[in-house]
Amino acid sequence: MDPTGDLLLEAPADGGLTTGAVARLLGVAPTTLRSWDRRYGIGPAARQDGRHRRWTGADIAALRNMCALTSAGLPPAEAARTVLAGTSGAGTSSRGPSGTGPSRAEEPGAGASGAPDAPRSARASRAPGPLPVGRARQECRGLARAAVRLDAPALDELLTAVLDRYGLPAAWDEVMMPVLHAVGRKWETAGERYIEVEHLLSWHVSGALRGVTAGRTPAPGAGLALLACVPGETHTLALEALAASLAQQGLPVRMFGAAVPAGALEDAVRRTGPAAVVLWAQSRRTASPALVARLDALEWGVRGARGRPVVCVAGPGWAGRQPPGVQHLSGLSDAVDTLATL
Repeated sequence: MDPTGDLLLEAPADGGLTTGAVARLLGVAPTTLRSWDRRYGIGPAARQDGRHRRWTGADIAALRNMCALTSAGLPPAEAARTVLAGTSGAGTSSRGPSGTGPSRAEEPGAGASGAPDAPRSARASRAPGPLPVGRARQECRGLARAAVRLDAPALDELLTAVLDRYGLPAAWDEVMMPVLHAVGRKWETAGERYIEVEHLLSWHVSGALRGVTAGRTPAPGAGLALLACVPGETHTLALEALAASLAQQGLPVRMFGAAVPAGALEDAVRRTGPAAVVLWAQSRRTASPALVARLDALEWGVRGARGRPVVCVAGPGWAGRQPPGVQHLSGLSDAVDTLATL
């Protein structure tokens, strides 16, 4: 299936995609595309009314090569020289960075690729390859490419766009989480080569979730949800997505984050009197049925009007270790619906 299928619908009648459409397709910030055009001559052959960029199939192919080379570790200037040298007979790409002259690949001392082979090979060998996101949404492919390139501006723009387009639950389930899983699998099988990719992606996903605007003010008396990772658990992004979703629904929430000690959790329950406590465990090693039992038996409030929280568990670590009678939240939408009833 052509990955540009959805975006071709956005093309104008006279052909070519807009810069925004190409940016979403390739996982590159629109400002990056404009910069590559202005600085290195990696730009469209034609402009509507002489100003607005319209990218043809050949232009997008050149951009794909540019993305592949920068993802492999080449600096943008060197990658552009390589692309221009390889497409010098294809019309617009034969121009140099100014858009009028030959590319630097033709200068004395430059090889056929426009740069010495040894340094490029050394850099490329240290750079991680693409993330396998399978037949996911096109935004997944773009986000994965931006993460591998360590392109922070593109990550921010793409995350903001998917949140605006799909809303938080769908953006999390169908775009953010698949890419996070893909980089996690790569990290597990490739040693330390993807740590920087995973850390950068996680940081920007976390920032995008924290930037989600809260909805209406919580109604008086609405049940409070207390969210925490179990002791020893540091994976917080799923809880951050839940916290943002609850806030959008106008539901009160307290997010305590990673690796909260058991004693601190008990103290937080007594002090806040939550209607529900959600415990996240990513691995079976950290999932603790004993902790669930301790919190389930805990009471809060003044004598004669004591309450007990509903303890819920979430995350893959609870598979096969779910205590009897405890609610298991199977996904973001399910968690929001369940907690809203409490």
